[in-house]
Amino acid sequence: MSASPSGHGTSRTRSWWGWGYADSHPDDAECVAMGALLPGTLARPLPIPRVADLAIARPGVTPPSSLAHLVSTDPGVRAAHAMGKAYRDIIRALRGKPGRIPDLVARPTDDREVADLLDWAGGQGVAVIPFGGGSSVVGGVEYRGDTHRAVLSLDLTSMHRVLEIDTVSRSARIEAGALGPVLEEQLRPHGLTLRHFPQSFEFSTLGGWLATRAGGHYATGRTHIDDFVQSLRVVTPAGSSTSLRLPASGAGPSPDRLFLGSEGTLGVITEAWMRLQERPRRKASASVAFADFTDALEAVRVIAQSDLSPANCRLLDPGEALLSGASQDGSSVLVLGFESATGRVDDRLASALEPARAQGGRVGAPTANAGTTPAEGDVPADAAVSAWRSAFLRMPYLRDGLARMGAVVDTFETAATWDRIPALIDAVRTEVGSAALKATGHPATVNCRLTHVYPDGAAPYFTVAVAGRPGEEVGIWDDIKAVASDVLHRHRATITHHHAVGRDHRPGYDLQRPEPFALALRAAKDALDPHHILNPGVLID
Repeated sequence: MSASPSGHGTSRTRSWWGWGYADSHPDDAECVAMGALLPGTLARPLPIPRVADLAIARPGVTPPSSLAHLVSTDPGVRAAHAMGKAYRDIIRALRGKPGRIPDLVARPTDDREVADLLDWAGGQGVAVIPFGGGSSVVGGVEYRGDTHRAVLSLDLTSMHRVLEIDTVSRSARIEAGALGPVLEEQLRPHGLTLRHFPQSFEFSTLGGWLATRAGGHYATGRTHIDDFVQSLRVVTPAGSSTSLRLPASGAGPSPDRLFLGSEGTLGVITEAWMRLQERPRRKASASVAFADFTDALEAVRVIAQSDLSPANCRLLDPGEALLSGASQDGSSVLVLGFESATGRVDDRLASALEPARAQGGRVGAPTANAGTTPAEGDVPADAAVSAWRSAFLRMPYLRDGLARMGAVVDTFETAATWDRIPALIDAVRTEVGSAALKATGHPATVNCRLTHVYPDGAAPYFTVAVAGRPGEEVGIWDDIKAVASDVLHRHRATITHHHAVGRDHRPGYDLQRPEPFALALRAAKDALDPHHILNPGVLID
């Protein structure tokens, strides 16, 4: 059946320089209050940057008349497409140095227009940076270098429709430019959901999720967007590729796997058939406080190796729990949640709480409609669950506020097998903390949480915050990140679990991937993008 297109606009203004909506950023007073918690930060926040203050050069190329209606040269539009939303992007904008601003921003509406833009760009030596919501935190949507005549940002958000819904097979054909809320709005009347909710859900697109192999909010089971893909349609400079829509196949290497995680360097994903689920109607959650982080890790491992499959299984160390408001007494906090469209969830929550109690956890009163009865000694803690949820969505805005105070604050994430997790976390805390102190002269906060868990391992997510030196923030973070990447490599942990490679993770990615695979990837790049115009510098040179 067909689904009607949905509008993708909003009356709220997106911030061109920072995360999310402009009206959600902390004001000056809030910035000062946050800065007071981090010794050594500025006395007053850096001013909000203005596009009018940027030195934006005239476009170095003019599109042909046949494509001119798709292209914008507006300075504000170009500035908003110059970079992603990593800390180093935010601080560069605050310092008035956002990097190479694209010459043009194009908004195609169908595959033919995408192909025409690629054909023109290839003939003119124009670099093309595929762009969805622009929420990359790894340098994935900016141009670095000077080998191309000009830079075109290819914004896919005008391609935002759910084109078909197959309720029998429970799947949908969706254009790649659909932002998370736009996509779900079109599925909701059918009682269906994609059930993929990354932290950037409001500000990222289906195509971006696919191109970066994004991880969603859910901690177990189908954690990555890969798990929902039936087939992809991709436009490359060498032609279009459409894979067969199937529930599964053993017919050779999967063509979809070539483009999942390709980050716009092999082609432009324009649509996909995606597996859907019924919208959940039953939910239950609880928090568990642990006096010892090691005990908490063991409890999470046991839960992950059960067949319970919690929707949420986030473990916050004491610093992360304090930061989110989930705990004030130095405890680590495990946030557990279950949901279902049909079956009971209270019994699954109760079963998951057993190993948590066995490891010394103090369980908060379960919430929602689970009907679970607290055991003797449990403490009311539904406030901890609510506090964590609110902090999860608010955190990027607070990071930007701290950046205005001259703080160096950002995150990185990884994954490793359970046997390596304790030593990995300890090494990151110690070595990254030392590197931050050496680089700034100030003690750093290094917090950790587990965002996703698997029977064989987990994905630790680290937050680093330290007062910087005015004007040197980018270099300081790059030095800290280099130390972090070295720790991950030595402990045989991945350079990224769900943030993608982009340009920032290239050194770590080059160490991680096998050389024969790199050889095949370069050959694919040469074949599909012979002029090497697509997202230069990402994944391969």
